[in-house]
Amino acid sequence: MSGRSTRPNDFFTPDEERRILEAIRAAETRTSGEIRLHVERDVPDGPPANDDAYVRARQVFANLGMHRTAARNGVLVYLAVRARRFAVVGDEALHQRVGDGFWQDVVRGMGGRFGRGEFCEGVCDAIGLIGEKLRAFFPYQADDVNELPDDISYS
Repeated sequence: MSGRSTRPNDFFTPDEERRILEAIRAAETRTSGEIRLHVERDVPDGPPANDDAYVRARQVFANLGMHRTAARNGVLVYLAVRARRFAVVGDEALHQRVGDGFWQDVVRGMGGRFGRGEFCEGVCDAIGLIGEKLRAFFPYQADDVNELPDDISYS
């Protein structure tokens, strides 16, 4: 991965982490939706993941309690850095509105950036696109509560 560490906590530089967190916060100021980034080393072998990043991302989504948002509008960006796999999972209320094509576009954009070694930029671009869709369907409300942490989770 272009000289990057395959240790999840060291994959992004402190400046890149700051930029990603700023992208999450900026997106969430315009929506009631929730966005998280989860980074781990590998997609675990065997059931339920079976080396499938999307299946693993759904498992992490559940483990992080992202399905518990009131409007069912959470989104997880998942990276397995050593395995070079990634996926994006949106909860059912958002997915019903945007469909598979949107998620494929987000993943395609990330893949293009990742292929050039632009990992932070790929994640930030994805967060921006997701934030715009969340804003369109789940605009910020005056009584909005931040239901999930805005930090990056690692395992």
